[in-house]
Amino acid sequence: MNKRMGKQTVRLAEPVIIRGVASTVGETEGEGPLGGYFDCVVRDPLYGEDTWEQAESRFVQENMRLAVKKAGCSMQNMDYVLCGDLLNQCVGTTFGIKDFNVPFFGLFGACSTMGEAMSLGAMLIDGGYATNVLAGASSHFCSAEKQFRFPLPLGIQRTPVASRTVTGDGAVVLSRNGKGPVITEITTGKIVDMGVTDVNNMGAAMAPAAAALIAAHLRDTERTLQDYDVIVTGDLGDTGRTLSATLLEKEGFPMDERYKDCGLLIYDNERQDTHMGGSGCACSAVTFCGYYYPKLVSGEIKRMLFVPTGALLSTTSVQQNQPIPGIAHGIVIENMKR
Repeated sequence: MNKRMGKQTVRLAEPVIIRGVASTVGETEGEGPLGGYFDCVVRDPLYGEDTWEQAESRFVQENMRLAVKKAGCSMQNMDYVLCGDLLNQCVGTTFGIKDFNVPFFGLFGACSTMGEAMSLGAMLIDGGYATNVLAGASSHFCSAEKQFRFPLPLGIQRTPVASRTVTGDGAVVLSRNGKGPVITEITTGKIVDMGVTDVNNMGAAMAPAAAALIAAHLRDTERTLQDYDVIVTGDLGDTGRTLSATLLEKEGFPMDERYKDCGLLIYDNERQDTHMGGSGCACSAVTFCGYYYPKLVSGEIKRMLFVPTGALLSTTSVQQNQPIPGIAHGIVIENMKR
């Protein structure tokens, strides 16, 4: 059967169940507006390890195990693990899951990695290649600052357009069986490069890709904003969310209060001074798992479009003054009692 809807969207033959989720975050995230929604708040940024990178791996390890446990499964039930992070060669992920003894696809979609992992995991199940897939994404404020900007001990002042990388890990168990909200459609994003070169202004770099993805999804499905209870982007922050809404309006898709951004939800900027808001792979991952998933389970949200966003840069590309391309991936998640 033809599962394609338009140029970028597919509809799964059978909805894929999000059987269980888990979210583990750092202290700053735990002190934010969503602090009470997360499964675990870790007060020590080193998480008992020697380095920030090792701490990120522990976030991955502990939280992914928790997701499997909450889904009522064991690691032996998982056919694949799909996850990634922001570190070079995704070492945060690699060392976190290396003892799981489960076939592994390491992914890099920058901060859109949660969307990429959930999309590919759902496709594996829909295609008959898996029954259960463990998918997730992580980031760590300290390790990200060290790699992409300046090591924290230098005390470099962040620019006004900067965002704060979320410390934590979000993980989901996708399954052919069980109960829970379901993934019904997937819209895969295209790389969009508008020439932004400011490594601090991630929102401006990602906003065009987010707007292009949402517009493509609405065209492919012949829907409008009113067909969703919420459309939520991953980590555009204040500037990026405003830019993407402006671009969408020009495309004929005006947004309203149903259009949210995880980067604006996870912190209280007035109280926590996080500038543009939250960013990083974990931003959309923990916000979905901790905050939105329960609303889908309860039926408060019946249909949402989840759009993790990413800036496809590296330390090498930045040093060579290359522009920062953006990417976004869209997932339709619905409350369907099974």
